[in-house]
This record gives sequence, C-alpha cells and structure tokens, in this order.
Amino acid sequence: MVARTQSSAAVSADGRNWFLLNASPDLSQQITRNSALRPSGGLRGSPIRGVFLTNGDVDHLAGLLSLRERQELAIHGSNATLELIAANSIFRVLDPAFVRGIRLEPEMAVDTGFGLVLRPFLVPGKVPLYQESGTPEIGNLSEATLGFEVEAMTQGGKRRLVYIPGCAKVDADIRRRVEGADLLAFDGTTFTDDEMPTLGLSQKTAWRMGHMAIGGEGGSLAAFDGARIGHKIYTHINNSNPILIAGSPERRAVEAAGWQVAHDGMEVSLR
Repeated sequence: MVARTQSSAAVSADGRNWFLLNASPDLSQQITRNSALRPSGGLRGSPIRGVFLTNGDVDHLAGLLSLRERQELAIHGSNATLELIAANSIFRVLDPAFVRGIRLEPEMAVDTGFGLVLRPFLVPGKVPLYQESGTPEIGNLSEATLGFEVEAMTQGGKRRLVYIPGCAKVDADIRRRVEGADLLAFDGTTFTDDEMPTLGLSQKTAWRMGHMAIGGEGGSLAAFDGARIGHKIYTHINNSNPILIAGSPERRAVEAAGWQVAHDGMEVSLR
C-alpha cells in the first residue's frame, strides 16, 4: 500500500528554501516525513519561507495552524482567500508580527527572492463548500480558485511547473498555459463524474464539487491529449478514485496516456 495523505506540494530552486503550494490538514506529518522541510537552524528555524494558496478549502488552509511557531512566514492568497482566513478567529494564532498575508493579483508574478517566480491565474471552479449559499455557480472564473505557474532558472535553462489541484473544466487559457510546461500537476479527484454517488459516498458529482473527472469525453485525459508537457501528475485524488489501485483499468488508462499518480514523498527534479 502506497501512503497518500492530503494535497500539498513543496517547491524549491536551491533545496534549502521551500514554498508550499497549499497547506493540508496533515502538513505536520508530511514535514516530519520529509527531511528537507524539517525545522533547522535554531529553536524555531524552518526552511519553509511561505505558502501559496489556490483557494479557501479547508483541505488547503488547515495546515497553516501547524506553522504558528512564531517564525517568519508569508501567506500568499487571493483577496477572497485572505478574507476567509481573517474572518476565522482560529487563524489568529498566526502571530502577525511574524506572519504576513500577501494579496495575489491574477497574472501578477511574485518573485520569492529565492530563485522561484510564481504567477497566479484564475481557474474555473467554485467557492469553498462552507461558503455555499443556495445553488453555487460552478465553472466560472473568479478569485475563489487559482492555479500557479512556477518558474525557476536552472543549469539547463528556465523550467516551468503548472499547478492546478482543483479545476471544474479545462478552458482555452489553461490549455495554452500547460503547453510546453516541464511539469503539470492537475486535479485528479475522481475518475468519473458520478463516482461518489455510484459508490453511495455522496450525492454530489465531481462537477458539483467543483472538479472535473479524469475519464470520459469531457474528462482531463481527453482535454490534455496531444499537449506538449514534460511530466504529467494527477494530484488531489479522492480515496474513491480507482487510479489509486495499481493495475486497475483506470490506472492503466492514465499511465498509457503518460500520467503519473501522486503519492507521499514523490519528488520531481526539473534541472
């Protein structure tokens, strides 16, 4: 059995200074298992310099509470996401004397100062579940859901990662962005749109949850077919998704299309 905790990623240009892409509830466990992310250099030292948030989902915010040990930290998010954090009193444990909230503007690049440049962009999605009121709008572009282009200069030249862990549909802009990317990490929540209702786990389809399925005519496998991408990885995978099962027809289908399935401790070096 291959361990898979919740969806977070860490990126670095030098292997010493790291930035998180979302902060999942089990972040402390992930840090413990990865020596590069463990505290170092003093009682409260940490190689984690900042966090970039794609949205305000609990699965992407709750890990911030594990980063409250009075260490300098920058939390980057859209205005909508930062307002959610500010409105929830539990996040006041993030001491403002050390933790800065930095508002992201779509298409405005952020130079981290550590060899990485991140550019946020709008992704079709929806508001977090706990913000829903009535029937939510799904698939629209808004600050509720972001993706990131991450660029770094390496010995081999510029390298580019596109990170989209939540996406309701692949539009023309996303297809354009991923073209020529060295790595795409994309929403792999379910294999079929009706996966959760069929298994009796929920009445909500993938679309209703703000995600697109992997398989089928309108799935991400078809959407990215023929795109020039170095590495393709499915992330943010629900435990109902059969691609988690080695040798399953669904796993074979994604592997045949050149995709990998994310797992704990997975490392990709783009040099």
